[in-house]
Amino acid sequence: MERLNGNRMRLVVVGIVTAIVLGGGSAKADFTFGEPTNLGPTVNSSGTDYAPRISADGLELYFQSLDRPGGYGNCDLYVTTRGTINDPWGEPVNLGSNFNTSGFEGSPSLSAHSLELYFSSDGLPGGSGNCDLWRSTRATKSAPWGPPVNLGPSVNTTASEAHPCISADGLSLYFNDTIWVGDVANACPGGYGGADLWVTTRPTKDGPWSPPQNLGTTINSSGFDMTPYISADGLMLFFSSDWDVGYPHDDIWVARRKTQNDPWQEPVKLGPSINTPHMESSPALSWDCKTLYFLSSRAGGSGNWDLWQAPIIPLVDLNTDGIVDSADMCIMVDHWGTDEPLCDIGPMPWGDGIVDVQDLIVLAEHLFEEIPPAE
Repeated sequence: MERLNGNRMRLVVVGIVTAIVLGGGSAKADFTFGEPTNLGPTVNSSGTDYAPRISADGLELYFQSLDRPGGYGNCDLYVTTRGTINDPWGEPVNLGSNFNTSGFEGSPSLSAHSLELYFSSDGLPGGSGNCDLWRSTRATKSAPWGPPVNLGPSVNTTASEAHPCISADGLSLYFNDTIWVGDVANACPGGYGGADLWVTTRPTKDGPWSPPQNLGTTINSSGFDMTPYISADGLMLFFSSDWDVGYPHDDIWVARRKTQNDPWQEPVKLGPSINTPHMESSPALSWDCKTLYFLSSRAGGSGNWDLWQAPIIPLVDLNTDGIVDSADMCIMVDHWGTDEPLCDIGPMPWGDGIVDVQDLIVLAEHLFEEIPPAE
């Protein structure tokens, strides 16, 4: 597909999604977003906080912070914790000199079992280029992190690799790559824009990483495509891009695929509750895929860029009559065993490709709930 046709398609899809699916109205859609909320002054500083990644149990939130007092260098890695998912986040803790240097450390990505931490650094000794991808491990969640290990020349090059995201099965690692010449970003060999999204895979969790593959022109544009996040089911790829708005006003996009063996479909931009005229980037999901975390420079924060969250809400009023009842159940039964997106709302808010008991469970959780009309 040529890039021009891809851009035209994006404009069509974006218009549909913004006006109908994510912006309200009667439509066949499987999820929407609730009102974003700032993570608050305990987590966010007066500086720049971004790249959030949350643990599978929801009790650890890793992120990077620029210009936060008490850091080691240009940008450091931090973690904030809480006792239960209903508790407030605690004071962020710097990961220390084992990770952070006088240079740049950022873009943390936590594995599903919380025993691997991937991140990017240009300050740790032994790197291959401007910024490399690294990995640290720990034996248990209560154990300290071990010394970071460079992912090696099969992944890292003389270019700048950043923003890693490890898949739930631990076999795929998504990241963005660019070549910096001074303050100018250039496409890497095999790339299409100032920064592109790539993926490297391995056969087992102990196996070597393969040479990275560019995600192609369906995903990558002539602009900056960055900060990938792969959902736990591997079917949704969230990322930021400036291709239609221009740096530094990134928006958050999402691409789908039917199965992990299918190609990615054309990305669509998230709606106006998430994207604003300001900077939105670094999307990440809770592991149950019910909350979107991201950075935003919108008003209402503590610093230049803050961490925000927004609920991901399945659309369960299937006939849009204002209440979830037996009529909606009948619609679901009528589409039982199909891939109808209207009814495919579980176990993830966007479904799993088939209308079955998982979707009925989600519907039952909202039974007799009154749904206010879309504005």
